[in-house]
Amino acid sequence: MSEAIKEILNSRIYGIIREDNPDIALEVAQAYLEGGIKVIEINSCIETIEKVASLKGVYVAQGGIITSAQAHKGILAGAKLLVSPILQMGLAKVSSSSKVPLILSATTPNEAYSAWKARVPIIKIFPIKDLGSSTYIEDLLRPMKFLNVMPCGSVQIENIRELLNAGACAVGMGRALYLNKKYDDIVTTVKEAVKQAKI
Repeated sequence: MSEAIKEILNSRIYGIIREDNPDIALEVAQAYLEGGIKVIEINSCIETIEKVASLKGVYVAQGGIITSAQAHKGILAGAKLLVSPILQMGLAKVSSSSKVPLILSATTPNEAYSAWKARVPIIKIFPIKDLGSSTYIEDLLRPMKFLNVMPCGSVQIENIRELLNAGACAVGMGRALYLNKKYDDIVTTVKEAVKQAKI
């Protein structure tokens, strides 16, 4: 098991940054790291991946991957984790050959099971807000308790405990941690999220 996957399973929280400006994304990533989040998803902007990957102690997850070409570029830029917003099984070959772990996304029980069959270590359940939040996680896991699922999509700090209690192995959080916040406020918010994930 990779160090990035171990960190997600241990901390139970996964940071997401959706920011087009690489310098702003780097500052947010620094605040995440200071607050206690070490695995950070960045969309497939190579410059941003390179900048964030330069931070000591951070595992960069390249998000939004649809094609193998995107994955190859991200790995060269320093990505330690590949993440697709869909069930893109073709990425499994890239993951295997590069030894960079893969997280695939699912919205249905069948997709989640297919990802598990493909040996995906963590399955991103997205968009959780629209799927029914913790109730959906409970329903999904009732017949398939062996799945490692990580709900993402508009997760708020007040949702963390209920999602983890429903059986999620971790939660993914993005804009709720940083949008319209200054650096110190981001750090404070991240620390609270990390605390909630450990209770």
